[in-house]
Amino acid sequence: MTTTTTTYQTPESKKEEFRKYLEKSGVIDAFTKVLVGLYEEPDRPPNAIDYVKKYLGAPLGVDPDAMRSENEEMKKQIKELKKVVEDLTKSLKEKRDVS
Repeated sequence: MTTTTTTYQTPESKKEEFRKYLEKSGVIDAFTKVLVGLYEEPDRPPNAIDYVKKYLGAPLGVDPDAMRSENEEMKKQIKELKKVVEDLTKSLKEKRDVS
C-alpha cells in the first residue's frame, strides 16, 4: 500500500511565497527606491512609467523585438564573415606554400 501526499497551497501561501521571492531577489527594495525617488521629485515627470524605466536602467524608446531581430541578423553576418576569413586564410596559406 502506497500513500501519496499532495500538498495544496492556498492563495495566501502562494502570495506569501511570491512576496518572499521578490524580497530575496531585491525587487521590493529596487521598487521602493524608485517610488521614493519619484515621490521626492520636486517636479513630477509627465510619464511615471518612463521615470521608473529610466531609474531601473531600461533604455527608453527601444523596441525589444527589433533588437532581437537585429541580433539574429548580426549573428548570421558574423557566421558568414568568419567563413570568409577562414577561406581567405586558407587561400593565403596555399599561395604561400606554392611560392
